[in-house]
Amino acid sequence: MQWRSLVLGLLLLRLGLQALLALLPALAPGLCLRRRFPFPFPPPAALGPPAAPAGSSHWGSLLRRGGGDGGTTGGDEYERRYSGAFPPQLRARLRDAARGMFVFGYDSYMQHAFPQDELDPLHCRGRGPDHDPSNLNINDVLGNYSLTLIDALDTLAVMGNSSEFQKAVKLVIDTVSFDKDSTVQVFEATIRVLGSLLSAHIIITDTKQPFGDMTIKDYDNELLHMAHDLAVRLLPAFENTKTGIPYPRVNLKKGVPPDSNNETCTAGAGSLLVEFGILSRLLGDSTFEWVARRAVKALWNLRSNNTGLLGNVVNIQTGHWVGKQSGLGAGSDSFYEYLLKSYILFGEKEDLDMFNDAYRNIQNHLRRGREACNEGEGDPPLYVNVNMFTGQLMNTWIDSLQAFFPGLQVLIGDVEDAICLHAFYYAIWKRYGALPERYNWQLQAPDVPFYPLRPELVESTYLLYQATKNPFYLHVGMDILQSLEKYTKAKCGYATLHHVVEKTKEDRMESFFLSETCKYLYLLFDEENPLHKSGNKYMFTTEGHIVSVDERFRNSLWKDILPGEEDSAEKIKPNELKAVNFSSNCNRVPDERRYLLPLKSNYMRQIDRMVGLI
Repeated sequence: MQWRSLVLGLLLLRLGLQALLALLPALAPGLCLRRRFPFPFPPPAALGPPAAPAGSSHWGSLLRRGGGDGGTTGGDEYERRYSGAFPPQLRARLRDAARGMFVFGYDSYMQHAFPQDELDPLHCRGRGPDHDPSNLNINDVLGNYSLTLIDALDTLAVMGNSSEFQKAVKLVIDTVSFDKDSTVQVFEATIRVLGSLLSAHIIITDTKQPFGDMTIKDYDNELLHMAHDLAVRLLPAFENTKTGIPYPRVNLKKGVPPDSNNETCTAGAGSLLVEFGILSRLLGDSTFEWVARRAVKALWNLRSNNTGLLGNVVNIQTGHWVGKQSGLGAGSDSFYEYLLKSYILFGEKEDLDMFNDAYRNIQNHLRRGREACNEGEGDPPLYVNVNMFTGQLMNTWIDSLQAFFPGLQVLIGDVEDAICLHAFYYAIWKRYGALPERYNWQLQAPDVPFYPLRPELVESTYLLYQATKNPFYLHVGMDILQSLEKYTKAKCGYATLHHVVEKTKEDRMESFFLSETCKYLYLLFDEENPLHKSGNKYMFTTEGHIVSVDERFRNSLWKDILPGEEDSAEKIKPNELKAVNFSSNCNRVPDERRYLLPLKSNYMRQIDRMVGLI
């Protein structure tokens, strides 16, 4: 009888243990058993390029294969890694880590590079314009005007560092001049320098001071005057062009160079309206918005009659499309972004009409894959590069700049499609620990393997988290932060990855790393930031600079010199933006309640299938 009692006891013990194990997933959040990544981060597994399966020629296999650390794990791994609450203590540590990343890069620049434009993080020295005028990769951006300091101004404010913000503003006022014999790209000077000066000016003059005391003693609108001075020096780019589309480059002292190129990209010429429009409306001078808006309309009128698409390179004198590729990446990206953001900021209905038409044509001709994200036959959705006139596929690569598009889709309420596209780029990040500049989805390998610390994936991650509040995106941000710390940190700052597979570095830290990448990471983890408690008061420019959405920017001064535009002057007030209806297949205005709970059970699992975790 004793042995029978012993067997029965063991059996009951086994059943009890099994019941306890079954209950553990439900108890785990309270017991903190799902905190997979303690801080500091454990090193990720070495990530190498995937070998394409025999006969594979589509992107779906990438999304179905294992990621860098996911492999072919099942639902248990999904539950363990992504579901449940994100521990607030971990979130606070990640916020501090993102701030520390910015501080290390910023302090390194100030110590080793200022007043030059950029920091060389491997040799701890500064970098300015190249004496070789053909080195456009450098000279388009660097104008000998302390670029990195200017570009980082509003990040200092967003992080609440009032003392350093005030010090930096005074340095800019006292030391920076645009009276330089520097030939710069109009687009880069506008989004990085002009946009940051305007953003900092708006922060300083905000009577509510939401980020702390960012006021400057005896401030006399100096940053606004500097922005005006720079914009005046950029205006010659809009002269002597038969189409109204500006020259791509201008010398800040001499105007358009005699040997200037007559070819420019769509994004470069058509993404000036936000900054130029803000400047015009702050100054009460319509000139700047008028030339920028004229360029947008000129490009818009050159779209294909057949597809409604635009190319990526155009001749500013003839209006002939030199580059016939239509896509969402380099050469095109911010053109679409600024159609929508100009509307959000200025309330001009014609901007929304152009965006709606553009978005409809993108959906009709660039989107490939099945109609629904997480159901149906075929590959998951992807946006490809096509011929603007025929809609036929031109190549099989996408570039990292396209990772901004899910964030733009969030702004118009197309959250479902944004989730799918974001998951594709996150799958690539998981594979390499970075986004290669170009990725060939057919060969499943990088075409251009460098990564210059771009922010687009972080930006979309942040905006998707704001739209869904799903902790999955906090995990994504943690992965990105981990990869940046492991692979790009250098002796003095953070360095471009020369090769995402080999993890070799280049001696360059572009200014957008501080103005965008660090800012979006910080805001992702800083739930209590004043930016999140402003009732959608702020909008990000394409360089990540914050500008307020308010009535100051609703006066259409440009119509004084563009007669006949009154009929298109219908305005939408800032507090009415959420109620805007988008026509045709753009009619996907988000219902916030819809995405909070179903997202976990439906889309989260679909995303994990795409990156190979289940």
